[in-house]
Amino acid sequence: MASQDMASRDEAGSSKQRRVMVSVAPNGGRKTKADHPALPLSADELARCAAECRDAGASLIHVHVRDDRGRHSLDVEAYREATSAIRQQVGRELVVQITTESLGIYSPSEMIETVRAVRPEAASIALREIVRDESDERPFAELLEWMSREGVTPQIILYDQVDQEALRNMRSRGLISDQVPLLYVLGRYSANETSVPADVLPFVRTDDAPHWSVCAFGPHEAACVVASALLGGNARIGFENNLHLPTGAIAPSNAASVSVVANALTSLSLPLETADGLRETFSKLQ
Repeated sequence: MASQDMASRDEAGSSKQRRVMVSVAPNGGRKTKADHPALPLSADELARCAAECRDAGASLIHVHVRDDRGRHSLDVEAYREATSAIRQQVGRELVVQITTESLGIYSPSEMIETVRAVRPEAASIALREIVRDESDERPFAELLEWMSREGVTPQIILYDQVDQEALRNMRSRGLISDQVPLLYVLGRYSANETSVPADVLPFVRTDDAPHWSVCAFGPHEAACVVASALLGGNARIGFENNLHLPTGAIAPSNAASVSVVANALTSLSLPLETADGLRETFSKLQ
């Protein structure tokens, strides 16, 4: 799979490389400014962060919003405000992806209603949160069908091989298309929430997703996502999962973390994907 993704042959027989999506997850639903003063929480802060990360090489921003007490939220108006602020700063130079993460607060039906109400450009969905048992399968399948019709790109999040097997089962029964983009999360449930590049191997050895990405908890985040890109995947970086640079120093900003990965990829002759290129790719997966 990786060798096929890394390069394809054009009519002249020359090698044509794919482009790697670098996405940024700048805040998450748990951290606060006590963790890092540059953690963007408000719509204006998210917009400034988006512009900085675009300049550093990102083509997608993964957005969490908070309520007026700084707590994780799936509030529709907060998403609209954040999306509008980001668009004012960067136009269409970033794909804006919202999260449906429940954090133990929201039910699958509330997650689904958030996506339908916001009608975002893209949305990430943790399989284990939205399908807790068989009764949740059909509503999720119907959401994916609606997203395909409306041009909203889903990204299904998998944390381990249990999630991967659940996805495979639903695919085999026609409930989930095998074209849906995936995100593999490394280290979320490992000791001390740390990961190493080899953690991606069980995923990529047993999957054939046409578009997949990796994010990684812990100080080896950059190494994990660069290794994944070399295997044919895409990279997600940012303060949601890790605050450190590869040197061990605290990153001054999300853009600094993005720059590390973007520079590593380009130095390895892996060109970066643009937002418009990403939209074209996603449109072919609908």
